[in-house]
Amino acid sequence: MLFMQAYPVPKTHNPATLLLKPNRSTLSYPLPNPAAPHASAQATLRLLATSDMHINLRGYDYFADRPSAAGGLARIATLVRQQRHSAENSLLVDNGDFLQGSLIGDYIAYERPDDNPASHPAIAAMNRLNYDVVGLGNHEFNFGIDFLETALNDARFPVISSNVFSPAQAQRHSIFEQSFMPPFAILSRQITCDDGSTQPLRVGFFSVLPPQVMVWDRRHVLGRVEIRDIVETARTLVPKIRAEGADIVIALCHSGIGDEQYRPDMEHAAIPLAGIAGIDAMVCGHSHLQFPGPDHAASPQIDPDAGTLCGTPAIMPGFGGNVLGQIDLTLLREGNIWRVKSHESRLIPTAARGADHRLLPLIEEDEEVLACTETAHAETLSYLRRPVGAIDRAVHSYFSMLGTDASVQMVTQAQSHHLRSLIEGTEWEGLPVLSAAAPFKTGGRGGPDNYTDLTSGALTIGNLADLYVFPNMFRAVHVTGTQLAGWLERAAGAFCQITAGGQDQMLLDPDFPSYNFDVIDGLTYEIDLTQPSRFTARGQMQNPAACRITNLRHNGALVEPGARFLVATNSFRAGGGGDFPGAEGDSVVLRGHKTSRDILLDYVQSGAAEGLDHREIWSFVPAGKATVLFDTSPSARAHIDEIAHFAPELLGDLDSGFTRFRLTL
Repeated sequence: MLFMQAYPVPKTHNPATLLLKPNRSTLSYPLPNPAAPHASAQATLRLLATSDMHINLRGYDYFADRPSAAGGLARIATLVRQQRHSAENSLLVDNGDFLQGSLIGDYIAYERPDDNPASHPAIAAMNRLNYDVVGLGNHEFNFGIDFLETALNDARFPVISSNVFSPAQAQRHSIFEQSFMPPFAILSRQITCDDGSTQPLRVGFFSVLPPQVMVWDRRHVLGRVEIRDIVETARTLVPKIRAEGADIVIALCHSGIGDEQYRPDMEHAAIPLAGIAGIDAMVCGHSHLQFPGPDHAASPQIDPDAGTLCGTPAIMPGFGGNVLGQIDLTLLREGNIWRVKSHESRLIPTAARGADHRLLPLIEEDEEVLACTETAHAETLSYLRRPVGAIDRAVHSYFSMLGTDASVQMVTQAQSHHLRSLIEGTEWEGLPVLSAAAPFKTGGRGGPDNYTDLTSGALTIGNLADLYVFPNMFRAVHVTGTQLAGWLERAAGAFCQITAGGQDQMLLDPDFPSYNFDVIDGLTYEIDLTQPSRFTARGQMQNPAACRITNLRHNGALVEPGARFLVATNSFRAGGGGDFPGAEGDSVVLRGHKTSRDILLDYVQSGAAEGLDHREIWSFVPAGKATVLFDTSPSARAHIDEIAHFAPELLGDLDSGFTRFRLTL
């Protein structure tokens, strides 16, 4: 295998520096051809793909501290070996978000000693699988660029990123014309054709990720990189990859399948990208959905049965290793030109639900991956089991979307406590302090096991990580009453609009991620679900005059439009993540140096969590005895008395593993 502008590089060199100025004369490495090209030849190339692994390396849920049947790279590795064995020609790629998302990743980034010489466990495992090429995702930047570069030093595979650029340091003005990582790779292979002959094939890859990283990880990337539009980058780059000799071009698109109409700086840009001439196949990701399959509705541009976007073969292989993506491309060579004659796309699951709706593994874990991650696994378990404090009541998230919830209040009260200590003696001391947080684990795409469930008594580091799963930093923003109302209107988009008195209407919008359902502690308010949502699930304004938030009060008094408040929140939200009014990057007044999880740790260690102040923050406006359908974990049955005011009726378990209740509003 030979490739262009790619890893590996010696450990003594910084890859980002080494690759800023590639030698254009060494971009092409033709292999000797044992036979002259046939006038016509046909071959099948199997593309195997992972995406959004989020450092799920083995079947273990670190947040719950228990084995898991759900995915993991060790199970994916077994599938990869099987699918490689059954194909004459194959390539294995990853589409990004491989360094963050599990507690083992946080341990490596924040707790493992800096002088530890071991490779990052994700990189070590990927080396064992012999990935052919890897693209970056947005979460690769969560721990900073220096951490990312250090982790990649040991990669024995090319890592590419096409729309991330480094500033030209020699210029007086910051001109972003230098690649942060190699912008593309061309792999030169001899492939076996259907008639047994071998022919040369050069496969070009490029990789793109959402430009919103400039907002989401502003503290890490500002001044270090600039991220350009996905589609415009590809329009420029694809012809260059072809000109460098690529026979076919494959896009590693760390971006979701969203709007069909192109807009600049789209987060979910897979469809406009697929429409660019010269792209032969795509691996999509970022949204944690699956394609082909029922996660995406059919349209003129989307064929969820054939697995095409704008006619281009595409796959989206879920997240966490729950499926392995596979595209078999039938390639036809006529003269010196290869083209895709046909394709077959499919997703191969690593687990399935049995007759009792429990998730069961379909494949054994690969021993090599288990072995190379064992040390980091053991260190993480020791770390997460460290006791840090106690709580005097059970805390769970089964009903976080139905009203005030203790799992969210632990976070909001810790943030408020921290903010008050920071503003003592400052110009902000006299302003009312509020605190915003969202429930992270409410089922959703993570499945019916994706909930927090803590018993009263001792708390560990792992429990705190279960309450606050992201490595965000503390921030405080200065907002007005009008902005507060808009902030809550954005959060209220989590719910479907219902008809007063209507029966069995779905409560939750499945496209709305719960991490955007902010609850603001220090206020009281009601949500009127008979009104339309002001915003779409992705934050675009759709009904400017819509008002779901009613009776918005602070200390019992209605919040005036011009009233001023300080809101404790996190770096993702304060930097503009989620597109919330009042949190668009320009209202930050305090930038803390601690992570949100560390602030929660301080709060627990102070003993304050043992006397958690459980006060009502929000509720639904009565809707004429309308009934709604609410899906949660089967374990919620043990706590059903907590939502007695909704007159819950158990409707049974779903094939997805969730339990459905009928609630009366």
